[in-house]
Amino acid sequence: MNNPSENRPKRHLCIGLLAHVDAGKTTLSEAMLYTAGSIRKMGRVDNKDAFLDTFALERARGITIFSKQARLVLDENTEVFLLDTPGHVDFSAEMERTLQILDYAILVVSGADGVQGHTETLWKLLTRYEIPTFLFVNKMDQEGTDRKKLMQNLQKYLSGNCLDFTSEQGIDGLLSDEIFAENAAVCDEAVLERYLETGEMEKEDLVSMISKRKIFPCFFGSALKLNGVEEMMHAVSVLTREPSYPEAFGAKVYKIARDEQGNRLTFLKVTGGCLNVKEELLEEKVNQIRIYSGAKYETAGQVKAGEVCAVTGLSKTYPGEGIGCESESFLPVLEPVLTYQIRIPQDCDVHKMLQNLKQLEEEEPLLHIVWNERLGEIHAQLMGEVQTEILKSMIAERFGVRVEFGAGNIVYKETIRNTVEGVGHFEPLRHYAEVHLLLEPGEPGSGMHFLSNCSEDVLDKNWQRLILTHLEEKEHLGVLSGSPVTDMQITLVSGRAHQKHTEGGDFRQATYRAVRQGLKKAESVLLEPYYEYRLEVPSEMVGRALSDLQRMNGTFGSPEQIGEMAVLSGEAPVALMQDYQRKVISYTKGRGRLSCSLSGYKPCSNAEEVLTAIGYDSERDLENPTGSVFCAHGAGFVVPWDQVEDYMHLESVFKPKEEEPEQDPFDEQAVSAAVQRARYVSSLSPEEERELEKMAEASRRKREQARKKYSYRKTELDTGSNSTGEYKSRKRERRKEYLLVDGYNIIFAWEELRELAKINIDGARGRLMDILSNYQGIRKCTLILVFDAYKVEGFPGEIQQYHNIHVVYTKEAETADQYIEKVAHEIGRKYEVTVATSDGTEQVIIRGQGCHLLSAKELHTEIVLAQKELRENHMEKAESTKNYLFHYLDEETAKEMEEVRLGKENASVGSDENIPDGNRCS
Repeated sequence: MNNPSENRPKRHLCIGLLAHVDAGKTTLSEAMLYTAGSIRKMGRVDNKDAFLDTFALERARGITIFSKQARLVLDENTEVFLLDTPGHVDFSAEMERTLQILDYAILVVSGADGVQGHTETLWKLLTRYEIPTFLFVNKMDQEGTDRKKLMQNLQKYLSGNCLDFTSEQGIDGLLSDEIFAENAAVCDEAVLERYLETGEMEKEDLVSMISKRKIFPCFFGSALKLNGVEEMMHAVSVLTREPSYPEAFGAKVYKIARDEQGNRLTFLKVTGGCLNVKEELLEEKVNQIRIYSGAKYETAGQVKAGEVCAVTGLSKTYPGEGIGCESESFLPVLEPVLTYQIRIPQDCDVHKMLQNLKQLEEEEPLLHIVWNERLGEIHAQLMGEVQTEILKSMIAERFGVRVEFGAGNIVYKETIRNTVEGVGHFEPLRHYAEVHLLLEPGEPGSGMHFLSNCSEDVLDKNWQRLILTHLEEKEHLGVLSGSPVTDMQITLVSGRAHQKHTEGGDFRQATYRAVRQGLKKAESVLLEPYYEYRLEVPSEMVGRALSDLQRMNGTFGSPEQIGEMAVLSGEAPVALMQDYQRKVISYTKGRGRLSCSLSGYKPCSNAEEVLTAIGYDSERDLENPTGSVFCAHGAGFVVPWDQVEDYMHLESVFKPKEEEPEQDPFDEQAVSAAVQRARYVSSLSPEEERELEKMAEASRRKREQARKKYSYRKTELDTGSNSTGEYKSRKRERRKEYLLVDGYNIIFAWEELRELAKINIDGARGRLMDILSNYQGIRKCTLILVFDAYKVEGFPGEIQQYHNIHVVYTKEAETADQYIEKVAHEIGRKYEVTVATSDGTEQVIIRGQGCHLLSAKELHTEIVLAQKELRENHMEKAESTKNYLFHYLDEETAKEMEEVRLGKENASVGSDENIPDGNRCS
């Protein structure tokens, strides 16, 4: 077996090549390999024979799709593992994974174009991963390139510490150049102080400042013509240092691939100790160690810290994994923002195809291959159209299946705006687990974080670790659109297990349900991806560009004038900007240029429209239930999410900030607030004001009673039965009742009022108000009658008190439907709200707010029955309260008593026995 580790240079560097597409990165890699003697002839992208374009797809398209490595020797003491990364935006994820193992980077900038949008994105990534960087400005042989202007361009858009290292005398000549030495010294205070004392700049000072990212050496040349390449390679040789590595073994996995025979390859960099062939790693044996250079490789018996290799025999590794003493990688910054349906042929086995696609997902984790059970479709997340075409070719080549992709849809996300406690309980017969989680909003772009703040006296450590594992193992979905949640911190605060009945899977169910219950309680926010764009258009077309950006809800600053072109930069939603490139090319006749990179996720600008189009119902998502499972009388039953806290076994841990007392939406203060919000004009008389004050006082008394603390009997487990326990739910408090009536809808639905309205609409309106006043007196609910006034120009809206009901006239441009929907949304979850309308659309919306519905016909029937009941009660009351003596006398005695009453002298009174004892009550 060959062992290339023997007799190698002592110093190993891992250097990556990065660039915007078409900057000449692959050509530079060819020039470096040729200059170092690793290849005998320079390949060219347009000739389809580049050394590192090892795949047919890459040669056919002329772009780098996969990161590849090559070995070259800079000097007798330094060996470089050169990693060529993709430059196209659609393959940025592959590039970002490679950054995690780099010691240094060479950023290639096109001299013809200068710094472009994706170049700035790459710079931000290099900053995030703290990678020392050299810059090579390529294509300087083209006409119109200006070194001075390009240097200013680099310093403006990348860093003011970019310095021109070009010198005919090499590094020693630079150190003796006073102007260069001063410019370099000011980049570091310690070096500047030393320079002012000695007047000299040491080479070690440059090495230190470059490794600390305080200086960025810049070189100019042409990779195709080998101009400036050797000079840059010499600088890399003398101005770099090898990182120090620990003795303990560690490795970072950055890529998963398969060779031509289908063997699974794990590409990694050893970051500590050494790795030997046949050694056991992650409970699996390393069968072979390969050191690749282009498409070819050499086998090795051992690799040491700093070296990059591929190993076979590992089946469970994944990109970004840390092995041994190495930590896990950061979450990727660049991620797909589009999801596509993968359409497979009808005769293709779906399950087998899913398994094949999962292989591709191992190599590209951000694909997120998902089987949508409800739609019966396979979905994948991709960066753009170029990646879909490449993936289509890969599937056909590797699996022999020709697939098609549907239209790309935006990948939305969700987060929360407030802190809540989510409770999940899972207790079918002979199972038991309860979990309490604190869900808190995080900083934008922070991702998901999982912590534990639960005492081991409450829940054993092993159960806590299991719950955190369940939190991390799943991509949790939001309740608005079913999109993944992000930018949250979830903390385990309490939990309970049963000594006999709890199993591992119980906590998985309880944990998932706790997250969903918390999301239902929280105020969720829909997020959409935003592009950071750079748009170059001819100066005379700036107006068109600004108009388009404004229409797309984009942000932009003042246009920057560069010659005949104007440059605009800012942010805009991906959903509105994804097809804008074609329009730019069209209206600028090919002169304009748009470059975009993912900026992050922000609140969706048209959330209601998006949610309506998605049509997600969290209560129908059976794979992600929001409720919990409890047990009573030996059987399990499901409790809806909004009642879980009435059944839970542990007390709530989260104590929210004391909220202002709940207000009756139509007490004095709430009416005042409503007037302010809706710009209503109140026209209440003093008597009506006093009536409202009475209502407010009654509401305050009710709130005081509600705030009184009362204890609940905790559930005690029945140790004498096989069930995990029985318990009683808390008695739900009777909630105040509201009836919202769509006035004109009722008038034109009831025949008698409709006929009256034809003669006099005011009369019909007054008649309805009288009917509903009588009805309110019977039912004792808070009744709000709403009339449209939206066609009255300039009308601010008005609330009147009519006897015992509230009458609302909506403001201009607001219909009764809209007003009722708004009020139902505000109070629908807190009170028993019924809406009377026969408007079908409004009924659907109102049901979504948790309110009850009455059609116009049902309301009429209800009122008729109430009036009948009132008359019957009145008659009974009338009979029971009358106490007239003559009603209970026989006719003769009554006649005699009438004569006595009239004072006739001969009148005689009948005996007492003719008068009934007492007064009878009917």
